[in-house]
Amino acid sequence: MGLFDKLQPIPARIAAIGDGPVPFDTMIEEILSPTEVVIDGRRTLMCGSNNYFGLSFHPDVLAAARDAISHDGAGTTGSRAANGTLAAHRDLEDAFATAFSLPHAMVFSTGFQANLAMLAGLCGPSDAIIVDLESHASIYDGAKLSGAQLFQFRHNNPADLAKKLERQPDGTNCLVVVEGLYSISGDLAPLSEIASVCRDAGAMLLVDEAHSFGVYGARGLGYAEESGVLDQVDFIVGTFSKALAGIGGFCVSRHPELKYLHFAARPYVFTASGSPATIAGVREALRLLLRDNVALKARLWDNVQRVRAGLSAAGFTIGSTESPIVPVVVGSPDRAIGMWRALLEAGLYANIVLPPACRADACLLRTSYSAAHSHDEIDRAVSVFTHVGRALGIIDAAP
Repeated sequence: MGLFDKLQPIPARIAAIGDGPVPFDTMIEEILSPTEVVIDGRRTLMCGSNNYFGLSFHPDVLAAARDAISHDGAGTTGSRAANGTLAAHRDLEDAFATAFSLPHAMVFSTGFQANLAMLAGLCGPSDAIIVDLESHASIYDGAKLSGAQLFQFRHNNPADLAKKLERQPDGTNCLVVVEGLYSISGDLAPLSEIASVCRDAGAMLLVDEAHSFGVYGARGLGYAEESGVLDQVDFIVGTFSKALAGIGGFCVSRHPELKYLHFAARPYVFTASGSPATIAGVREALRLLLRDNVALKARLWDNVQRVRAGLSAAGFTIGSTESPIVPVVVGSPDRAIGMWRALLEAGLYANIVLPPACRADACLLRTSYSAAHSHDEIDRAVSVFTHVGRALGIIDAAP
């Protein structure tokens, strides 16, 4: 087989979609605000972003990023192991460690890299990594890069995890990896039960709080805090590209060995560090999130409850878990693509989920909401969904 042969099914799948916008390849021409963009010349309501608190346009975040560019330049031009460790990186690590009341933190250039580095740095061929079936691609790729044996357990099923751990000769050589909030289905991990299973087996637990950091917990530290198991989780990984409106990732831990990954995790050692503007912007976003978490979450959850009530009343089948991610089940790929295009033409952007990321009869539109959405924008989103859904027969016509 030639190098390009494996890519040949892609143009056929694109051609089968027909004329019109192509999912996964939509260009945003202009960003007007955290909640509005321009696509194909149209003002478009953004209901497919992870900008959960709308901090990407906060004046303090923008000012911090601008000041960092002026003082430290546009880029670091080196990895953390070479010339890329700036005072700002250490300051941000200290801020994360302090926020979690833990002794150690590392920051990474991307959230994807954070999972790659943690799994590949911690585990090797003599170890086992056991992941939730619906884990993010970065978790699977990190497990493959580590060379460890990879096992899966049924989604959000602690009993199945316990069975997988029972089959391991030594639980202390096992790393269990789950997410706090799953990015497609929008559901939450039963972290209390999972932590208990890991503790009984002697396995270590890593929780990826990419979508749950800021959104859950009394201090906004994620679903492990909300579940009361922060002290039972060995590693908390998160990203800057959701609630913190930047790009990058972090890990915090109570284990002093975390600091040795600075020398051992290849995705970290050989990747250029985050730019001064990114690090400064995230540092300010973290400060704002920790300071204003109660108010930010109140606005976010008000919007989540409002849109869920509206979509349900219109007759849509939505995800059962109350979270900022609201999946709308549509059905076949053709129906999903048709509705995605119709929504876009009507001025609303959502993410589309197609096989193999879902069953062929359970394709969905993944919507997500922000504290920055106004009530008028939430009502507009429900109205657009309802109009398009009725026109396409996704939901029943008005009586």
